[in-house]
Amino acid sequence: MNTRHEPHESDTAVAVDELPGVIRRSRVREGTPFPLGATWDGLGVNFALFSAHATKVELCLFDASGTQEVERIELPEYTDEVWHGYLPDARPGQLYGYRVYGPYEPEAGHRFNPHKLLLDPYAKQLVGEFTWDEALFGYTLGHPDGDLSFDERDSAPFMPRCRVIDPAFTWGRARGIQVPWDRTVIYETHVRGYTMRHPAVPEALRGTFSGLMVNEVVDYIHSLGVSSVELLPIHAFVDDQHLLERGLRNYWGYNTLSFFAPHSRYLSGENINEFKQMVACYHAANLEVILDVVYNHTAEGNELGPTLSHKGIDNASYYRLLPDTPRYYIDDTGTGNTLNLSHPRVLQMVTDSLRYWATEMRVDGFRFDLATILGREPHGFDEGGGFLDSCRQDPVLSQVKLIAEPWDCGPGGYQVGGFPPGWAEWNDRFRDTSRAFWRSDEGQLAELASRLMGSADLFDRRGRRPFASVNFVTAHDGFTLHDLVAYDVKHNEANGEDNRDGHDHNLSWNHGEEGPTEDPDIRSLRLRQIRNFLATLLLSQGTPMLLAGDELLRTQRGNNNAYCQDNEISWLDWNLEGDAHDLIETVRQLIELRLRFPILRRGRFLSGEYNEEMGLKEVTWLAADGSEMDVARWEDPEARSLGLLLDGRARPSGIRRIGDDRSLLILFNANPDPIAFRLPDVPRGIGWVCQLDTSRSPAPDKTLRAFGEDYAMVGRSLTLFELEQAP
Repeated sequence: MNTRHEPHESDTAVAVDELPGVIRRSRVREGTPFPLGATWDGLGVNFALFSAHATKVELCLFDASGTQEVERIELPEYTDEVWHGYLPDARPGQLYGYRVYGPYEPEAGHRFNPHKLLLDPYAKQLVGEFTWDEALFGYTLGHPDGDLSFDERDSAPFMPRCRVIDPAFTWGRARGIQVPWDRTVIYETHVRGYTMRHPAVPEALRGTFSGLMVNEVVDYIHSLGVSSVELLPIHAFVDDQHLLERGLRNYWGYNTLSFFAPHSRYLSGENINEFKQMVACYHAANLEVILDVVYNHTAEGNELGPTLSHKGIDNASYYRLLPDTPRYYIDDTGTGNTLNLSHPRVLQMVTDSLRYWATEMRVDGFRFDLATILGREPHGFDEGGGFLDSCRQDPVLSQVKLIAEPWDCGPGGYQVGGFPPGWAEWNDRFRDTSRAFWRSDEGQLAELASRLMGSADLFDRRGRRPFASVNFVTAHDGFTLHDLVAYDVKHNEANGEDNRDGHDHNLSWNHGEEGPTEDPDIRSLRLRQIRNFLATLLLSQGTPMLLAGDELLRTQRGNNNAYCQDNEISWLDWNLEGDAHDLIETVRQLIELRLRFPILRRGRFLSGEYNEEMGLKEVTWLAADGSEMDVARWEDPEARSLGLLLDGRARPSGIRRIGDDRSLLILFNANPDPIAFRLPDVPRGIGWVCQLDTSRSPAPDKTLRAFGEDYAMVGRSLTLFELEQAP
C-alpha cells in the first residue's frame, strides 16, 4: 500500500483567501536561523523552526483572543535545516502556531500533516486550553489502515496557542545562590499540592507560583532548615485522555508538551514573570529552586498518539524509531516514545531549554526523570554520550546541580552509580535498605553500613564525592512516610485501574493493623519508626532528600501511585494534630544536627583506615557489647543492631594534623525488644552526651554518660551521642 501523501496548497484546512479579516500586508523579511523559536528584538520578531525533512513551513498568526486565525505566512528562508522569517510588525503577545508540509509516509518515519496546528518546540508560553478531539490525530481514528491513513480535519480549534513574550524582567538586587553540596538538604514538593489547602494562601492563589510566595509558606519551608526546594514538573504538560474520561488528571505532570513554557495552570495570571518572582522570593530566603524535568519523552505518544508538535515538525529527527521499521517508536520510557538525543538538533533543544531555565529563569538545578534515556546512544547507555558530555563542558550547566534518576525501562536501564563526574543520582538502594532494616528484615547490616557511608561501593570512582548519592526513603512516587508504616500493601483503587498500577515491592509494614488505627501502642510505634527513617536519612553521608508533607504525617490513604489524583489524596493537609507538630520539630532538630556536625556531611568518602601517627580512625563499627564488628557478626542474618563511631579528629593516613570536628556515636536497634548498648571508650574523651533518641523525641536526656556504661535502647530506635572531649 502506498501511504505517501505530499500536501499541496489546497490541502490546508482553510485556504488563506477564505480567511475573514486576513492581514495580507504583513511585511516579511528573511530573518535568521538563530536563535530558534520566536524572538522579540525590540523592533520585530524573528521566527525560526528546525525541520530537516519538511518541504514548506507556514506561520499561523491569531488574533488576541486566539480564536481567529488572521494570517498564514510562509517562512521565506531555509538555512542549515532551519526555516526562518522576520516580521517587523509583530510584537510581544502575538499568538501563533505552525503548519508544516512534507511527506506523510509513516513507514519511512515521516508524519507531516499541515491540517494539524503545531506548537513551536521553543515557545516560551502557551495560552488557551488543550482539548482532546479526533482532529488532533494525523491519521483517521477508526480507519481500517490505522495510522497509515491521513486525516484532513483542522486541529486548531482544540490546540493552545504559542505566545511571543518580552523576556524583560527586573531582578533588582536578587542574586542566584549556590548552596554547597555538603550543606544541601532537598525538599521535594508539588506547586499545586503544596498550597491547595494552606489556610494562609488566598484561594485565588492556591496551587500557583504566587501561592508558593505567600510569606507563611516561605517562612515555614525556611524554618525547617532545608536548602533546596525541588518542584515536580512545571513545564507545560497534557492531561491524558484516558484520565479525563475517568474524571482524573495528570497531577504529577510527567507528560511534557513544551520544554520552555511553564504550565499555565500554575500561573495565577497570564504573565510568566510570576515564575521569576517566585524564584527571586526563594533566593531572598536563601532557598534554591530545583526543577524536576522530563526530557526523555513527550505527550505525543507512539504511532497511535496525537500530532501536537515534534511529531508533525520532523518525526524522524525528534524521536528514536525502530531502525528496520521506522513506522514504530523505540519505547525505553514506557510512555510510547523516546526523544532522540543522538540527533544534534534535539540535543540542542534540550540543552537550550536547560540554559533558558538556568539563566533567564535563574533556577539552581535540575532533577532528570528517567535520566538513563539522556545518556543513551544507539549502542546503549554511555556515560560519555552526547548529552552528558554537553552538560559537563557547558559553562552554565556544569555550574548548576544536576541530579539523575538513573534508570529507565530499556535494556541495561538501571545505571545507579554509572553517571559521570559532576552528577548526583537518586539512590534507590538507600531507600530499600533503610526500609528493610527498620522492618527488621534479616541480613541487612552490611548493606546498611554501605548506605550510611554514602554508598562508596556505587559512587567512589573518578573523583566523585559522597554528595553524588541522593539519599531518600520516600519520594512522590510511592508511599508517603506515614503510609510506609501504616500499610502492608498499596490501595490504589481510586486510580480506576483495579489496584493493578503502582509498585508491589514497597518494603512497608503496617505494624499490626492496616491503615488508620486508634491503638495507642501501634500509633506510638509507627511514630517512632518515622523518626527512625528521618534520622537514618539525615545522619547519613550523601545528599538527603525529604518528601514534603512527611513531616506533617501526610497520608495518601495507602495510594502509592497518586499521579492522577489532583485532589485531597495528594494535597497537603495543613490542619495539624499534636504528633505532626512534634514531628516538625524532629525534622528541624535533625537538620540542625546535620549542619552542626561536619562529620555527618564530609566532602570525601570516609573509611575505617587506622592512622597510626594519630592513633585514630574515622569510622569504627561496633556491636552491642561495645566491641568492633567482626565477619561473623556482619554475616549473622539475625543481627539487627549496629553502632557507628565517627571520629571527627581523625584524618586519612598522610595527614598529620588532628581534626577539630566533633566525634559522634550513632546506635541503631531494629530489634523489636530493648537492648543494652555499651558506650565505647574513645581516646582523649571523657564521656558521651545524648543529642537524639527517637524513643524520647524531641528532647533527649543530656546527662553525661561514662565510657563502658550500658545505654538502654528501646526496641526499634536510634540514638545519637556526641563525644565530650577532654580539655
